[in-house]
Order: sequence, then structure tokens, then C-alpha cells
Amino acid sequence: MSFFDSFSEEREEENLTVRELLTEMKDISEVIVDLAYASLLFDSNEIGDEVKHLESKMDVLNYEIRSRTMLASRTREDAIQLSGLLQIAESAAAISKAAGDIVGIREINPRNSPFLSFVLRDAEEKILPLTIRKSDMSGKSIDELSVEAETGMRIIAIKRDIRWIYDPEGDTRLKENDMIIVRGTEDGFRRLRKFANGEEKWPTYPME
Repeated sequence: MSFFDSFSEEREEENLTVRELLTEMKDISEVIVDLAYASLLFDSNEIGDEVKHLESKMDVLNYEIRSRTMLASRTREDAIQLSGLLQIAESAAAISKAAGDIVGIREINPRNSPFLSFVLRDAEEKILPLTIRKSDMSGKSIDELSVEAETGMRIIAIKRDIRWIYDPEGDTRLKENDMIIVRGTEDGFRRLRKFANGEEKWPTYPME
């Protein structure tokens, strides 16, 4: 990210309320660790670069919240009340820094470091890739399908041709040949894979 991109983002953050700043930090902290692990598992520079970008964005958000807090604090009582906001912001920033550190592991060439797959193999929740084939999932949005409610799997990224969509919104429509990166249990993954491959029709429920 260039200086001008960073400067532009800082200008945008100034127009957000403190609630909106904290919400954005929460949203980033929820997805950035998943993306960091995905960058290692799939040896992806693209995902790793996105993690670094989000880490930088989190720094901007954290700085903006600190500035707002300092300007708003006029008494000791104000400082005590606002300290909770700072703790939340700092915790979210710490999560993003940890994600950046995870991406840094790629520099030691994870292809020759089997410990990573060994450690993650027994994890209850896994991060796995899946391609949408000739399936009735194609053309429908994530919200229309209720993917997480139906399968327990959360879509954390979509690769469409050469483009990546990170932390897709609910109104994002899936397309045939999309590669989705999902997080969840093996049982949920097996269920979702049957739908994605067209082996089973996506369940529909009668309107009440």
C-alpha cells in the first residue's frame, strides 16, 4: 500500500463515528487471523499481502480512536470511562499484529516446514478450499443460501479468476468456478462439498 493509499484511508476514517471505528476493527479482527492461516496453508502471497494491508488499516483505526479519546477526555472521570474503548481498540490491534506475525512465518519457507500442517491437522475447526462446480449454489448470494446456518461453514474469502474477495458480504453472489475458502468442521465441509459439487441440491424450505 502506497503513502497516498494510506493517507486516503486516514481521511476516510476521520468521517466515521467512534462506534463505526470500533465496528470496523471488530470486523477486521474476526477475519484477519483466518486469512493469515490461509496464506500459509495455500502458500499465497496475495492473501499474505491482504493481511498486511488489513494490519496497516487497523493501525490507522487504532490511531484515530486514540486521538478521539484524547480530545474527548477533559476530566479524570472522562478518562476512566473512555479507557474501556482504548482497551478494546488495543486488543483488536494486538490480534491484527499477531496475524501479521503468522504471515511472517512464510519467510522461513513453510513448504519445507511440515510442522504447520501437523499442528493444524487435529484442530477442531479447519480452513479448507472448495470450488463451486455445476451447482445450484451458483448465482445465489451467501445470505440467500444461509451458508453458515445450513452447513456451519463460514466463507472467509473467494477467489474469482485472478481476483480475491476477502470477508465477503452477505449479498455477495457465488459463481461457478469460484474457489471459496471456508472455516469450520470436517463434517460441515463434507456437507458443503456435496452441494458445491452438485451432488445434492441446496435445501429449500416452504414459506411460513
